[in-house]
Amino acid sequence: MIKTLMQSIRQYKRAALVTPLMVSGEVLMEIIVPLIMASLIDKGIEPGSMSEVWRYSMYLGFFVTVQLFFGIMSTKLGVYASAGFAANLRSDIFRKVQSFSFANIDKFSTASIITRLTTDISYVQFAYQIILRLVIRAPLMMTFALVVSFSIDVDIARTFLMFLPFLAVGLGVLIRITYPIFNDVFTNYDNLNNVVQENVRGIRVVKSFDRSEYEEEKFKTISQLIYRLYSKAEKIIAFQAPVMQITAYGYIIVISWLGAKAIIASGNNLALGLTTGQLLSLFIYAQQILISLMVISILFVIIAISRASAVRISEILREESSLQTGSNPVREVKNGEIVFRDVNFAYDIDAEKNVLDGINVTINSGETVGILGGTGSAKSSLVQLIPRLYDVTAGSLSVGGVDVRDYDIKSLRQAIALVLQKNELFSGTIRENLLWGNEHATQEEIEYACRVANADTFIEEMPEKYETRIEQGGTNVSGGQKQRLCIARALLKKPKILILDDSTSAVDTKTDARIQSSLASYLPEATKIIISQRVSSVCNADKILIMEDGRIVEMGTHDELLAQSEIYRELYESQQKGGSEDE
Repeated sequence: MIKTLMQSIRQYKRAALVTPLMVSGEVLMEIIVPLIMASLIDKGIEPGSMSEVWRYSMYLGFFVTVQLFFGIMSTKLGVYASAGFAANLRSDIFRKVQSFSFANIDKFSTASIITRLTTDISYVQFAYQIILRLVIRAPLMMTFALVVSFSIDVDIARTFLMFLPFLAVGLGVLIRITYPIFNDVFTNYDNLNNVVQENVRGIRVVKSFDRSEYEEEKFKTISQLIYRLYSKAEKIIAFQAPVMQITAYGYIIVISWLGAKAIIASGNNLALGLTTGQLLSLFIYAQQILISLMVISILFVIIAISRASAVRISEILREESSLQTGSNPVREVKNGEIVFRDVNFAYDIDAEKNVLDGINVTINSGETVGILGGTGSAKSSLVQLIPRLYDVTAGSLSVGGVDVRDYDIKSLRQAIALVLQKNELFSGTIRENLLWGNEHATQEEIEYACRVANADTFIEEMPEKYETRIEQGGTNVSGGQKQRLCIARALLKKPKILILDDSTSAVDTKTDARIQSSLASYLPEATKIIISQRVSSVCNADKILIMEDGRIVEMGTHDELLAQSEIYRELYESQQKGGSEDE
């Protein structure tokens, strides 16, 4: 896990390495200061020598100034390194998600990915910043303070070792108990984000069905669960304070008693034993040791909390896409020929039943193929195999005479345009959304693609036409307008294979007919696959596939299927009577 996360440090490695050096310098100065103060008291104030007072005061000012410099630099570099590390983590996770296949994305929910990109990275960033400074500072401070304390008085310094096991065991137990609780907290953060995302996305449905109270109750239930888990963890962590206080007060009492006894015995004579200045420095060192221990205990808590986040982040970074490009990939798709040979497919390799079973079909380059079938017949699953959004479980699928697994994935997908029924528009202008299909498209090409997709009419009616802004998710355009913009975007790609997956379902039959007529003459060399619930959308196709339960049960032209297929004939006649066509 740590090795995985460290790969995201990159250009901030130098700052991360220099920060501990600055911290070490700060600690060294802080250790020297009490020794100077002891000398100031014993050699200047006690004897009444102003020359020694001035001398040691100057030393004190110098070392405090150097300590301040090291402190400022360590803080500055620590913040810079941790912020950069977090930025790289966000970039790496986002880039990793972009490389995932649909199978990988199915493994992580959208809400979970968002939580890892935001909340989890924030915890890891904070922990990393703390680690750069305090993980070095606290042990170093404690070690140096102990060494100097032993050099001043062995008996007093030795007493600290009596308290260390008590503190270590107490903190260890607290960490062991709280880690699983924090892990549950972050899991439920995923659920909370999922509820919020689902509610906001479907807010129109929520309001139309008057289910606001139900959604509020669902949110409240998960929110209360997170509250209870956090409260439980914090109540356990609260025992850290008593453990630290018992250790601190116990140690101070021991130092006070032993120190006073030693000073009385030596008569404050440096040659005979402990002096007032040395006792003062011992108190300072004791405070430094105790503060260091307190910091270490807090570090344990922070690391325990951030560890759950670090594990979740590393899970995504270590996840390998189920779709891999070979060592010598083919980078050119020659044509739009598609051949399925004994293709089986299942979303889960251990599934008892295949989603697609025994698919055998050849689609010649430039052909138009229609696919009909009821809900759940696996029409979408079939076409999603062509651009390698998923890989076949068994059999083979070739495009342009080459197995899709032998292509460079980017090259394959650049040759294929897939328009889904629920395709997405992004925040930006209509022009910016269309340029996703071809960033170098001219205005003439954009307008022509929109005419083919029958989108030009409503665009021209908008106040700013192609500069009209689309809200996130395309909420300010209708479903039919969104589908037509998505078709135009795909056409600008000038693909060798165009797949329309029920992408005219939200437009009326007349508009659908105009789109199909325009597509027939647009990109004549491109292979076109049209999935639809309407016979009218596919009746002019070169061949029509009828799917049922993951199989191709009928295949032929419109006339052939009318003559031979009872399924097709019944569907055609029912729609001719006005059933589906008028909806």
